[in-house]
Amino acid sequence: MKKLILLALLAPLSVFAQKIDVNKQFKLAEQQYQRMLAAQPDTSVTIHSANQDGTYRNMPSKWWCSGFFPGGLWQLYERSHDAQWEKAARLWTAAVKKEQYNTGTHDLGFMMFDSFGNGLRLTNDPEYKKVLIQSAKSLATRFDPNIGLIKSWNSFKGGYKYPVIIDNMMNLDLLFWASKETGDPSFKQIALTHADNTMKHHFRPDNSSYHVILYDVDGKVLAKKQHQGYQDESCWTRGHAWAMYGYVEMYRNTKDKKYLDFAQKISDYYLNHPNLPADKIPYWDFYAPNIPNEERDASAGAIAASALLELSTYSGEKGKRYYADAVKMLASLSSPAYRAALGENNNFLIKHCVGAKSLNSEIDVPLIYADYYYLEGLLRYERYNKK
Repeated sequence: MKKLILLALLAPLSVFAQKIDVNKQFKLAEQQYQRMLAAQPDTSVTIHSANQDGTYRNMPSKWWCSGFFPGGLWQLYERSHDAQWEKAARLWTAAVKKEQYNTGTHDLGFMMFDSFGNGLRLTNDPEYKKVLIQSAKSLATRFDPNIGLIKSWNSFKGGYKYPVIIDNMMNLDLLFWASKETGDPSFKQIALTHADNTMKHHFRPDNSSYHVILYDVDGKVLAKKQHQGYQDESCWTRGHAWAMYGYVEMYRNTKDKKYLDFAQKISDYYLNHPNLPADKIPYWDFYAPNIPNEERDASAGAIAASALLELSTYSGEKGKRYYADAVKMLASLSSPAYRAALGENNNFLIKHCVGAKSLNSEIDVPLIYADYYYLEGLLRYERYNKK
């Protein structure tokens, strides 16, 4: 009887027995990115994805993903302390520097905090701090106090003038940092106001999310759309993962329990969805019409895994479930089903991502941000296991 009781007690913990060989994955990542650096010496364009014919799909530095490759290089340096990775990270970070003055995008958190932010954290380079403060100032220009939100795109089909996308939650961390560094509370207030209004308008009663909310000049909601998802009333999985990650960051920066509660609610929606596959790597939309014959989005899985690992540290007993599911996601991403072998996948780390199937764009390709959040997830997994 005692043995049966012991087994019953241990059963819920069996999920924690799953191990990920972080050393192996980082060693392979270093080999892949060495090959990528050799294949892509031109820093006038940013490494982003691959075309269906196997060629690289590079983009200009103003592209929203320009910070992810340098960010990934900083993560390789963070773990290895190898000077080659610092040198490469500095080179590719410098390639994004001019975007600190870009007031035409809401994505400066992605672009600048993942590159210069990681660089500052690891090197304390004072020049990086200056760049980030200017980046925060540029981002703040897109906030309209009458509407209470940071404008995402400059327009949206149908004649709408003030679109706000769920992805924008990922750019608020830069503003919190800038408030602490400069002592200017206005950056923090913008982030708080944006997050609160997003919470108010971007989610349904069941805690699923919209991609785009369209506002008038007074902040009234005109329409709710699902631009990169399947339909307006479906739930685009990468967008929902952005929301999970963004509200975890909100709690980290404020310690306001309402953000923790909300992060848990929207994470529970994601994890409990009946269309989430057993390996925890989602289809590109929870309501894509031909499930199970739809593409997975491994980038959504990587983002969610990293978010859930941090959320687990704030969530007490409930955090065990978040941790277990995050580890399952990382284990799936580390398996041959999603993890590219050396020489495959144009040297990107993660396979089977979807940018926007609804727009016939980037379907079943590598995407640089999947690599970034995968590496971040591995680092978090390793760090939390050492505690």
